[in-house]
Amino acid sequence: MKFEGAVLKEQGVTFAIVVVKSHVLNSTNQCDEARAAFRGAFPGVPIILMAQDSRGTATYQGRKDIVNFLSKIHISRIPWKQYNYN
Repeated sequence: MKFEGAVLKEQGVTFAIVVVKSHVLNSTNQCDEARAAFRGAFPGVPIILMAQDSRGTATYQGRKDIVNFLSKIHISRIPWKQYNYN
């Protein structure tokens, strides 16, 4: 499985961000399934899901303190990379 994501450490908290389709964020079940699917790639850290609308505006879903932090920074400041996970 190939996906785009990032691992960040901010204020002593390491967490992962994974890019998902917008519709995933509309369903608690799909969010839970997505997190479970990516947990092996990012064991032991909170996983934040991120989707963009047609204008490129990011929406984050996950731990409230991390989502609050991410909402205040520009998406271009996140060190995105391609991951390959089996």
